Amino acid sequence: MNGLSGTRRLARPVRLLLAPQLGSDIDGAWWPHTASVGAELPELIGLLHAPLGEIVDIAINWSPTEGPVDFDSIISGARTVDSPGPRRPRLMKVEGRGTCANLLVVPYMTSANLGAMVMRCAAGLPAVHADRGSQLWETARTVMSVARAESAIWAGRLRSPQSSKARPTSNGSGSSTTSSSLSS
Repeated sequence: MNGLSGTRRLARPVRLLLAPQLGSDIDGAWWPHTASVGAELPELIGLLHAPLGEIVDIAINWSPTEGPVDFDSIISGARTVDSPGPRRPRLMKVEGRGTCANLLVVPYMTSANLGAMVMRCAAGLPAVHADRGSQLWETARTVMSVARAESAIWAGRLRSPQSSKARPTSNGSGSSTTSSSLSS
């Protein structure tokens, strides 16, 4: 695992919400505090050890050279010079010895209200009554719809015999899928 014998208190708790049942296109969401996903990854792995078992592999659907994405660009279908198509939500497949989880990575700069709403949707939790029908709820549902569609497409690429572990592979949209084996 991470070599720690006990738990340590984090300055900022890991923002992770998992569905009660894993095995969907999206099983929950992780919301890093900063753009430095790699710096926050050890705490995420430590937290996922209990529900998934020893973490042996992590795959992501974005290239390290892609800039940060925000939900507004996903919803509006914004195009950039680097990405001629709509921006895709960032996804992670975290595989443990027991099971795996498909996580939506909530952009760190997401507002607190929208981030919390998207995390609830990603984990399959219902909206609080007051939130149903609100613009925020509809935005979260739209983000989840796009994320589920991307997850289904990405899952097919991960299963294809051409995919190779530990090196980026083209996904046909100009960016790459990266898989990194953590087992020895």
